[in-house]
Amino acid sequence: MGLSTKAVARGVPALLLALAALAPGAAAFAQPAAAPAASTASTVTGGGVTLHSVSTNFPDSDRLFPGPAADAINNNCLACHSAGMVLTQPRLSRADWQAEVEKMRSFYKAPVDATDVPAIVDYLVGLSSTKQP
Repeated sequence: MGLSTKAVARGVPALLLALAALAPGAAAFAQPAAAPAASTASTVTGGGVTLHSVSTNFPDSDRLFPGPAADAINNNCLACHSAGMVLTQPRLSRADWQAEVEKMRSFYKAPVDATDVPAIVDYLVGLSSTKQP
C-alpha cells in the first residue's frame, strides 16, 4: 500500500513532534522560548539538534520566459520552475526535452495539458539551439 506525497507531508510534522517528545531532554520543548538575543545567531542548538544558518542565491522567481512563443512554458512551467533555472540548463536534443517534459507530467504529476507539450518542447529546443556549444 503506497502513501501519497500529501499523506507523507501531513505525517512528517506529527512524526517529528513525537520523536522530539521521546528524545532525551524533551522537557526543553515544553518550556516557553527565551527572548531572542540582540544579535542573530548563526547556530542554534536545542533538544540534541544543532541548526546552522546558511545563505544561498536562487534564480529570480518573478522572471518570465522571453519571446512571443513563451505562453505555453510561462503558463505551465513557472508553477514549479523559475525561468532563470530553466534558461541555464544545458543544451538538449528534441528527444531529450520531450522526455523531460513527459517525466514532469507522468512522474511528478505536473498539470501540463498534452496539447501544450509540443509548444513547450519547441520552446526548449529553440533555447538549446541558441546556446553556444
